[in-house]
Amino acid sequence: MSTEEGIGQREEGEYGRAAKRLKTEEREEGEELEEGEDSDSGSLPGNGESVADNRARWSSSQYGAGRRDNGEDSHRISPSPVVHVRGLCEAVVEADLIDALEKFGPICYVMMMPFKRQALVEFSAVESADRCVSCGAKEPVYIAGQQAYFNYSTSKRITRPTNADNPNSGNKVLLLSIQNPLYPITTDVLYTVCNPIGSVLRIVIFKRNGIQAMVEFESVQCAQKAKAALNGADIYAGCCTLKIEYARPTRLNVIKNDNESWDYTKPYLVRRDRGKGRQRQAILGEHPSSYSENGYGPPCPLLPLPGNSRYKLTSVDVPDMVSYPLPQSSSSYSGHAPSSVAMVSGLHPSKMNCTRIFNLFCLYGNIEKVKFMKSVPGTALVEMGDEYAVDRAITHLNSIKVFGKRLNVCVSKQHAVIPSQVFELEDGSSSYKDFAMTRNNRFSSAGQASKNIIQPPSAVLHYYNVPPCISQDHLLRLCTEHDVPGFVKFKMFDAKPSSKTISGLLEFDNKTEAVEVLTVLNHYQIRIPNGSNPYTLKLCFSTSSHL
Repeated sequence: MSTEEGIGQREEGEYGRAAKRLKTEEREEGEELEEGEDSDSGSLPGNGESVADNRARWSSSQYGAGRRDNGEDSHRISPSPVVHVRGLCEAVVEADLIDALEKFGPICYVMMMPFKRQALVEFSAVESADRCVSCGAKEPVYIAGQQAYFNYSTSKRITRPTNADNPNSGNKVLLLSIQNPLYPITTDVLYTVCNPIGSVLRIVIFKRNGIQAMVEFESVQCAQKAKAALNGADIYAGCCTLKIEYARPTRLNVIKNDNESWDYTKPYLVRRDRGKGRQRQAILGEHPSSYSENGYGPPCPLLPLPGNSRYKLTSVDVPDMVSYPLPQSSSSYSGHAPSSVAMVSGLHPSKMNCTRIFNLFCLYGNIEKVKFMKSVPGTALVEMGDEYAVDRAITHLNSIKVFGKRLNVCVSKQHAVIPSQVFELEDGSSSYKDFAMTRNNRFSSAGQASKNIIQPPSAVLHYYNVPPCISQDHLLRLCTEHDVPGFVKFKMFDAKPSSKTISGLLEFDNKTEAVEVLTVLNHYQIRIPNGSNPYTLKLCFSTSSHL
């Protein structure tokens, strides 16, 4: 039995347990937040409605304080010290909210939701929250130069991962969750981002559930300052978004200095591959060759902090751009050579096979091979193009539901998929399949990779490469024939008369339905009468939240 097949006996380290704990807490936070959201959570400026429409809605009695005494309003949310903030600009960080809202009263805690352009702000007293909501209903309140909208949260307190009643008493260790990590995150990157704000002592990066890191600062004050300045910011333009909380450990234990852990107080803990990969100074000095040459698009600049931030850095503190070199070897990225193989468990025994795994995982990187493990039912190994593709797959696909089962995606201890113990799956297909030569891989060249927009699963699918004769009814029948949910809204993009294919958007009732349709119908061969070759239907998750 291989190491991977002994999964039930696998040990988890200190940081692995911390990651799992945080994942559970984040899920609880997410469920709590949903209670305070109305059904049109995506209807904000920039999503199809005017600012006036939104201001009218948000200043109405249902959400605001204008008709709080009207007993006929059954949907009114009762006053709470926690305020739900919407309509934030993409570049906003925690410090911007504090700057704009502390005039209403002392603020205890802020939780950013950067991808939703929302946040929760907990005031020390309900009267302060009342002033904030009332003022926002009467006149515009601007955060980082953009008008924001306010209502009471259904929660009376923001859940802290550390369960600390007084977060200001603090911890000098911060827990960073990196969302949408299109580029590799190393100790060099995090040191470059964090150290100009407060002296960094130690960093540990772990990948049990997505990309997370713990950063230990010299003092609690440095950690508080860094959290306010960086919580909600993008490390690189449009990606690698930071969500920051206080960690449980009060000190980090680092046993070696490499790209995944570093103790800056002990320079003698040299990395094992010293001299083989790039030195730490490279990322802080001149820019190495563009990462786009390896097929991942142009380099993204390190974003400066918003101009109105109280923690703004000078041009001397942070370089204008940090680019990644071409990976020279897997060991140059990690001291223990991270694997390009992902392990996926929680697969439906009769509805998932190698091809359907490919259809879903190919959105985040090339797929080389897929193999189901005979000794661990419902588990498969997915060999991808490189370890960065595995990181993206973990970030976006871990914990999603597919056919009623929740996937668990993590880095495998194996470094290649070997076609051994091949057997027949419940649907009659083979337990092993090689995809190295398929034309459906989407990251085979720099030009091809640059066209892919890495998106988390959403309720809207983008379809393309469809023959012009295919209508909305044809696509609905296709869903029915394959026993997957039908879409509720349909949009076809305008195409030139000479165009040989069409594209558009399909909106489903929820994200889970969209995931299942993509898993089944991505790369479906559409044949047309008198056509010589079939059209390959291609699907991906859309950047649109609704149609």
